[in-house]
Amino acid sequence: MKDDVCIRDLEKDFGGFKAVNKLSLRVKHGEIYGLLGPNGAGKTTVIKILCGLLRPSSGEAYVLDTKVPDPRTASRIGYMPQELAMYRGLTVHENLAFYGEVFGLSKQQIDTREQALLKLIDLQDSRDTLVDQLSGGMQHRTSLACALLHEPQLLFLDEPTVGVDPDLRASFWQYFEELRDSGITILITTHYMDEARHCDRIGFMREGRLIAEGSPQELLELTHTDSLEDAFLSYSRTGGSA
Repeated sequence: MKDDVCIRDLEKDFGGFKAVNKLSLRVKHGEIYGLLGPNGAGKTTVIKILCGLLRPSSGEAYVLDTKVPDPRTASRIGYMPQELAMYRGLTVHENLAFYGEVFGLSKQQIDTREQALLKLIDLQDSRDTLVDQLSGGMQHRTSLACALLHEPQLLFLDEPTVGVDPDLRASFWQYFEELRDSGITILITTHYMDEARHCDRIGFMREGRLIAEGSPQELLELTHTDSLEDAFLSYSRTGGSA
C-alpha cells in the first residue's frame, strides 16, 4: 500500500524554539491517521508544512509523491485549519463559490458540489446566511464544506472539532469515516484523546517529537492501560518506550 504522506527527519525552528524535532512518519493511502498531543506539541506546524504554508528548517516531506512545498499539490489536497479561514462578510454560498473558483471549478460543478455538501452538513437553510451570523458549530461545518468542495484526494484537518458540541463531533467523525471508506486519506490533529479511537493509526506527539505510534488498540495493549490518555501519559513518562 502506497504512502500519501511521507515525512523524514522533519524539523522546524522558530528562532530558538524547535517546534518540530526530527519527526518521521508515514500516512498510508485510504487511512485516517491521527496526530495526538497537547497544545504546543507541534501538530499544527506539521500540518502547515505539509500544506505548503511553512517551509521546514530541515528534513523532507512528501505529499502524494510530491516534495513540499509545491503548488501542484494544492488542487489535490483539502485543508481545514483551526482558525476560521472564511470571509465573515460573505454568505455560506458565497464562500463556497469563491473557493470553487479558486480551485478552477465550473459554475455547474460548484452548484452540484454545494448542494451535496450543504445537505451532508445540514446547512441548506443557512445557505444565504452571513458566516459572521452563524454559530461556532455552523462555522466549523462551513469550513469543512469549503475544504471538501473540490473533492481532494488527501484531507488535512487541524483540530476540526474544537468548540463543537458532542452531537456534532459524532456526526463529523461519522463523515470522516465515510470519506476514508471512499478512498480519501485523512491526517487529523486533535488533543481530544477519546476521539483517537476513530483513527486507524495514531501518533503521539510531545515537544515536537513522535513518542509512540500504532493503532489505538496496540497502544493500549503495549501500555496496559484502559484509555488513550493514560497510554499517552505512560509514553510521556518513559520518553517514548512502553
